[in-house]
Amino acid sequence: MTTWTSPFSLNRAERDLIESKFNRKRQLAQAREHELFDVFREELTEEECWALKYLFAYMPVNDLADYDGALFLSHVRRTLAIRRLVPWGDRVPDSLFLHYVLPYRVNTENIEDHRGILFNELAYRIKSLTMEEAILETNYWCHEKAAYTGSDLRTMSPLTMIKSARGRCGEESTLAVAALRSIGIPARQVYTPRWAHCDDNHAWVEAWADGKWHYLGACEPEARLDQGWFGPPARRAMLLNTRILADYPGPEDITVASDWFTEINLLENYAPTRTVNLSVKDSAGNPVPGAEVRFELYNMAEFYPIATLLADERGEVSFKTGYGDLLVRGAWNGRWGEVKLAAYGDYLHELVMDRTGQPEGIFDLDMVPPPEGEGEPAEPLSGERESEHARRLEEGAKLRAVYESTFASKQDAEALAASLGLPGERVWNVLSRSRGNFREIESFLRERTAEYGQWPLLLLESLREKDWIDTRKDTLDDHLIGSLAACGSLPDGDFVSYVLCPRVLNELIVPYRQFFQAAFTKPEREAFRLDPTALMRWLSERHGEWEDLPNLKGKGNPVGTFKLQWGDPDSLNILFVAVCRSLGIPARLHPHELTSQYMADGEWRDAMQGANALQSSIGSKGSIRLQRDPEASDDAPEPSYAENFSVARLEENGFYKTLVYPDKFGDVYGKLLEAEPGSYRLTTGMRLRDGTVLARFTYFLVRAGENTDVWLTYRKATRDLPVLGVMDRARPLEGLDGSELTIGEQIMEDGAVVAWIEPEREPTKHLLRELGELAVSLNQLGGVILLIIGDAEWTSSFDPSKYELLPTEVRFARDRSQVSLPQAAVSEAGYPHLFVLDGKDRIRYAASGYKIGMGKEAWQALAAVRQTNESSQAKGSES
Repeated sequence: MTTWTSPFSLNRAERDLIESKFNRKRQLAQAREHELFDVFREELTEEECWALKYLFAYMPVNDLADYDGALFLSHVRRTLAIRRLVPWGDRVPDSLFLHYVLPYRVNTENIEDHRGILFNELAYRIKSLTMEEAILETNYWCHEKAAYTGSDLRTMSPLTMIKSARGRCGEESTLAVAALRSIGIPARQVYTPRWAHCDDNHAWVEAWADGKWHYLGACEPEARLDQGWFGPPARRAMLLNTRILADYPGPEDITVASDWFTEINLLENYAPTRTVNLSVKDSAGNPVPGAEVRFELYNMAEFYPIATLLADERGEVSFKTGYGDLLVRGAWNGRWGEVKLAAYGDYLHELVMDRTGQPEGIFDLDMVPPPEGEGEPAEPLSGERESEHARRLEEGAKLRAVYESTFASKQDAEALAASLGLPGERVWNVLSRSRGNFREIESFLRERTAEYGQWPLLLLESLREKDWIDTRKDTLDDHLIGSLAACGSLPDGDFVSYVLCPRVLNELIVPYRQFFQAAFTKPEREAFRLDPTALMRWLSERHGEWEDLPNLKGKGNPVGTFKLQWGDPDSLNILFVAVCRSLGIPARLHPHELTSQYMADGEWRDAMQGANALQSSIGSKGSIRLQRDPEASDDAPEPSYAENFSVARLEENGFYKTLVYPDKFGDVYGKLLEAEPGSYRLTTGMRLRDGTVLARFTYFLVRAGENTDVWLTYRKATRDLPVLGVMDRARPLEGLDGSELTIGEQIMEDGAVVAWIEPEREPTKHLLRELGELAVSLNQLGGVILLIIGDAEWTSSFDPSKYELLPTEVRFARDRSQVSLPQAAVSEAGYPHLFVLDGKDRIRYAASGYKIGMGKEAWQALAAVRQTNESSQAKGSES
């Protein structure tokens, strides 16, 4: 008798579900049938066949558009082969293998056939290790390859990350998860969508070893698992989640079970949790099944939905979260309701959706984050293990520094610029930021400048910094050569920004000019140039909307979207702009609304409105003019978009849509900001030291053709500067040149900032970035900023010259003493430990650990201290 074993232990119902969804995706992608599905004509094992069907069944529409089946078959075959090679391959349950090893995608990165490459890098290092040891070793390898730096929202692929040697946390964790999966270890990326106690978010990694999930900081190794600088902030989180592209059964708490992905809630592994229950009702008290409910917290000056749930058949919603405040907003059938969920109190709430328009006037509310909490103390490491860990960190930093030393030098850039007759500083600006991709950029400039003059450099300068890292020469050639026919018909600025530049939103840049120029007949091209709304109608008739993965919106490349004939709304807007630019029509996404526009007669017109209504949108908009509050106190902040204020419009679905402006855009008073007619909400916030936000809503209307004046007001916050301790001026330090110093010799006597930092870790890099952004203000204020690095935190690769944008009075020193830090430091929170001193060396402000905004708080505290010092001196002089 023969016993048949189902591939991956799938039961009949699971196989039927995969088969059904595979067929739906195949039908959706019929325009690319051969490119995607001809792989099933190859000789496949049953295991390979089901692995492919599983991936296709839950594949996002953008991946169906942008990649071919051969890539996914290669990925499947390599992954199955690796499972047979690694010692723990047969110990990983099939369910974990399917959901956390087989997937090719981690985040929103572009997909590459990297699994075999990463396995070959790691195989010899992990072949005799346990699973836990292999996880640690993989993270040491990641540390050798890349370190943290802030960057834009587009996620680099793992191989590009390695080429660049640095990236943001979402990219570090994408690399680490990809590396762990490449050696057959289940791994997943963990995200806090937004922090409650400060701005921004963070991502790290969980990996499974012999029956248990462990966490680790990607590219920031610790000597053991379940340890990382983000542990204390995670205890204050309101949601920690990950998405699996599957119908995932758990056992973790499931927040969202979509047709195409499952979102699981991992918060209780890190923080105290509570479950809030909402009964969603209409004005008559009837339950509202299917109502959309968003759980929002204050972050980056907006109320951001960390979770969006639908009411069940009883009109009920349940959400597991932390002990902080949330604003909950629900909408259904044109009506909405809103309620604040306090951190403590009744966990059963009623959300009544009985409102249509928006309120009037001003509404204030306090948003309190979860409190700081103590973690379980970890057993101390042996001295030998600590020394070995320090050695590995130092070794990894050196290896990375050696690789980075192969990048283009300033002398190389100046020599190239001189040979081509280009400005040296501009060429160096591009080459230095192209990192390991500098040879592609250099080759492009060298080969094209003689023929095309300034345009190759202008094309490069129209891109974002990250584009210089992963855009190839052939792509640049396509966009340069394919756009210059339109040169001269527009002012140079408009031509560069809206025709020559291939960057539209956050998609990967691919060659598309020649493709689109050949995709239409000559009469079609001429008709579209005369009337771009005809192009929008042409595209709309042949392309449908499909959304399946929220974080992949707007990531489809234009050629793929065009060929598949499906895309999410953002990707379809990108397609319109890309085709326009290919045909010499200046086009863009509206800078605040992200809708597609084209230029005609020097005016921007909305393509979709013109395509539908056969008329332009000229004259249909209004404007907002923000005015300074005449009653503002002296300590009211200067406006800074996405830091202390934002503007949002009430949409037809009952939810507010935040307008897009550059982060920290602040020169706003008296200027006209274009806006669609409608109901708006201005949000301002003052964040206190404990993370509490004093928020304010100001409601107003914008009418077509009218200017609307709005007072930009902030709530008053008392800045408390108690005496927290005294800094020891005699504490010995060592200069970077080996000289003997003391703290007192380095700081002035009218206030200073002193901080112990850990340069290789993300929290310190955030602080250094913030100090750089505040350089002008800090220089005007005066005072020394002393940055100290302890022996355990020092690496030989540390180079203060890399921080050239810091204020002029920043000084670095080493601390070799064994003396503990001032008591005001929170040791468990980790580095950086920052102190603001007054003229008597008293600590008047202290902060430790990861806290976005720490730099600005220190600047404000130092300004207050120096003002107090000056007032005291003035009184002393009078007496």
